[in-house]
Amino acid sequence: MSSPFVASPHRATGWAYLLLVVATLAWGGNVVASRLAIGAVSPMALTSLRWVVVVAIFLALGPRRLAREWPALRPHWRFAFVMGAAGYTVFSAMIYIAAYYTEAVNLAILQGAMPAMVMAGALLAHGTRVGSSQIAGVLVTLAGVLVVASKGELEALAALRFNGGDLLMLLGCASYAGYTVALRRRPDVPAMSFFFLMAAGALLASLPLVALEALLGRLQWPTLQGWAVVLFVGLGPSLIAQRAFIRGVELIGPGRAGLFVNLVPVFGAFLSVVLLGERFAFYHALALALVLAGILLAERGALPWRRAPRTKT
Repeated sequence: MSSPFVASPHRATGWAYLLLVVATLAWGGNVVASRLAIGAVSPMALTSLRWVVVVAIFLALGPRRLAREWPALRPHWRFAFVMGAAGYTVFSAMIYIAAYYTEAVNLAILQGAMPAMVMAGALLAHGTRVGSSQIAGVLVTLAGVLVVASKGELEALAALRFNGGDLLMLLGCASYAGYTVALRRRPDVPAMSFFFLMAAGALLASLPLVALEALLGRLQWPTLQGWAVVLFVGLGPSLIAQRAFIRGVELIGPGRAGLFVNLVPVFGAFLSVVLLGERFAFYHALALALVLAGILLAERGALPWRRAPRTKT
């Protein structure tokens, strides 16, 4: 997603911020969609159909372009498929199953654990330097995660008790964090076409999950509301948000971009309360305040990032 508005480092950073806000707003909506999907479409069917939407759009709009760029893409298709499976399919499956066991507000706020996972992964995989302000910001964010996971009860916090949905959400976050760190290794090929390969990998990886859901007798084809959810998650959280996030990582790096996932709790909690009528308790407000404080603190001490080369889109 090249842009004329990234001529200077400051403008590049501003453009990255905008893209990452768009991505996290769409992902906040995905939290609400995961709750609206209950009874309207089964989790694995939704996981698969969202990528059917993305792949169908690419095949409808750009088959000649894909064919033209295939020689450059061919050496990297396995990497792209693994990225799509880990970053898209696993994360989607976890959040849609978790929605059956925990509230949408919890699903949103628990994603605040992802930045810490991204920073740790970037340090281990690439030796990425982490500033003291970023570490402090992550710790503040983790405090917010613990507050919501414990529902503000010190006894639960001391015992580290999580419900099944919360644990599934954290597993999904770990998978997406690994994907975010690996984006640094994205080959210098046309970005949109590489994203198509990741979407295709996500779709293929979802098929065994759909088959398993069918064998267990839990497969539900979408109702009218279910199709609306499928279209939304296919266009918003899948197509627009993922592409915006990839470009944001290119501009400011995985560590800093990962911190913006903390905005998902803000948008997700707000949309859950407004659209689903869920209760917004004091511990939710406290957790959100900690999450916002963490991202602001970490950004103040962000270390310079050597931007990846631009690719054609």
